[in-house]
Amino acid sequence: MTGLWQMCHDTAMAIRTTVDIPEPLHDRLRHRAEQSGTSIRALIIRALEQTYSDRGKGAYVTGPLVAGKGKLGPSFPKDENPHDLVFS
Repeated sequence: MTGLWQMCHDTAMAIRTTVDIPEPLHDRLRHRAEQSGTSIRALIIRALEQTYSDRGKGAYVTGPLVAGKGKLGPSFPKDENPHDLVFS
């Protein structure tokens, strides 16, 4: 039993799920699958992998998105709570 369990859990296992999609979308998927010589399943998996891949994700932005020109605006005084200034 240990050998089978180990073999099954060391690789990615497929999970069956059911998704209701509109009929026109299903028709387009079926037509695209026929044109490309693949299955609807393969098209959906490829689309999900492209949409949710980790490629292209970089580091968090730590600096300003736009380089500023000119002087900075006034900052909050250290002894005051900014919420007091906003909600007063």
